[in-house]
Order: sequence, then C-alpha cells, then structure tokens
Amino acid sequence: MMPAREPAGAAAAVAGHYRSPDLESRVLAALVAAGMDPDRLRPEELAAIDEFHVRGAAATRELAAVLEPRPGLRVLDVGCGVGGASRYLVRHFDCRVTGIDQSPDYCAVATMLAARLGMGDRVSYLQADALALPFEDGAFDLVWTQHVSMNIEDKRRFYHEIRRVLAPGGRLACYEVLSGPGGDVHFPVPWARYPSASFLVSRQEFSQLISQAGFETVVSQDVTEEGLAWFRGRQRKSSGAPPNPFGLQLLLGEDFPRMAGNQLRNLEEQRISLVQGVFQAAGGVMVFSQQGSRTGGSP
Repeated sequence: MMPAREPAGAAAAVAGHYRSPDLESRVLAALVAAGMDPDRLRPEELAAIDEFHVRGAAATRELAAVLEPRPGLRVLDVGCGVGGASRYLVRHFDCRVTGIDQSPDYCAVATMLAARLGMGDRVSYLQADALALPFEDGAFDLVWTQHVSMNIEDKRRFYHEIRRVLAPGGRLACYEVLSGPGGDVHFPVPWARYPSASFLVSRQEFSQLISQAGFETVVSQDVTEEGLAWFRGRQRKSSGAPPNPFGLQLLLGEDFPRMAGNQLRNLEEQRISLVQGVFQAAGGVMVFSQQGSRTGGSP
C-alpha cells in the first residue's frame, strides 16, 4: 500500500517503499491463482516478478554474456530482490551466489523460491546493508547489481564497499538508472514513491564514481533506447488485458501500474537514462584455467 504521506528521512522512505508484509504467503497464493503448482515450479514461470528491472530477463542475459562468469566463482548479488538474477547465474553458469537485500520480505521469498527450485545448496540470501557489507575483504570474484544505486544516497561509499569485497582483478557487473537531461523525475516510480528515496546521478558522475572506487571500464553502454522500446511493447501487450494475479504489484502494491506509467513517461521525456556495464577492480587480472579454477594474475 502507498503511504499516506512521505516518510521522514531517506532510510525510512526506502524501507517503506519495499516493505511487503506476508509476501511469501501472497506469492504462493498468486502462483496458484495464476495456474502454477508451487511444488513443481519452473524458473521461467517466475519471470513476472523475479527480474525486477527494466527489460527483465533479457537484460540479465545480456549482462551475464558480457561478464562471462565461470563455474565455481564466488558471486555477490547486491540488491538481489526475490532472487531472479542470482538463480539465473547459478543455473546457467554454476556459480556460487550470495544475495543481499535491505528487505527481509524479499530475502524470505528468494530463499523459499530457491529451495523450491532445488538451488538452495548453491545460493543463499540475507538481509544486509549495501554500505556495510558483512563480508571480508576480497571475499568475492564477481559482484552483480541491477537497479539498486538509485536508492542509495552515499554512492561513493557504495562503490568503495563493493570494491573492498572484490578480489584483486574481480569484476563488477551493474545495470543502473541514471538521471537524464529532461528534468526532474515524475513520481511515483518503481524504485521510489517520493523524491526522498531517489538519488540519481548523471552518466558523467557515475563514471567518476566507478573510477574513484578503483575500477577500470571493461564495457559500458547506454541502453536507454532498448529500455524505452521494451516499456512501449509491454504497454501495447497489456492494453485491455485483465490484470495478472502474479505480477509486480505483489512486491510494490496496487499502485504499481501508475509507477510503470511514470517510468515510461520519464524515459520518453529523457528524465532518466539506463546504462549497463562491466568494470574490473584494479590490482591484477583474474586468470582462469580450463577447469575454471582461479589463480591470481597481474595486468
């Protein structure tokens, strides 16, 4: 449900936006209502809720293709939501993934879905603060994050914390919503109901933050036009169709259609832009044997 008024403070606004009581039971009930069997789930049946970013599973596939994960690598998914991307990495690349999210409701659903899909031994989820990651330095080979930084005010600390938990030569894969030249964002949007929960930076500022955190660019590309085309296609497809009981309103409330409409408008009016990229941590290059084992290298 949408709060009656804007919460005081950024942390309260972000937490309130993603708060979703009884989400696990509601997801199971919605699966049944949509004609699916929760005891015999297939990963593709979860696409309506588990890829919580523009272009959904297609964006995840593209980013993973650039990242080229190897079997056995240690991956941290920052802002994992209900776990769609992390389960994709487990299923297709045989990685060992840890997902974190600030929402305990999302983490509970992610854990439940991984167990029902038989992936509980290869992926785990916990509630954690992205600005104080509960891991040792160099604990991961790859960090993955999609549509997360727009809720984080202290982006300098965010990217430095990601760099800290990456092994030398490890890589960061990210997909970000950035500010555009068209002016202020129309709210509510999927990541924030109010401006107090939204912290966008420009493409130039994003590049500076990445560099200052100790990363070198492997590839970075603007995918705004692709995102706009995807949103327009979804709008055409859903026009006049009955509401899907298994959709993102489960996560964000019944005002999600208004959020999605504003997201499309913001893209059309160039108020936001989208960028995805892969960035390598300074301090060496990760070298892989044919069996996929890790060894330390130097540039």
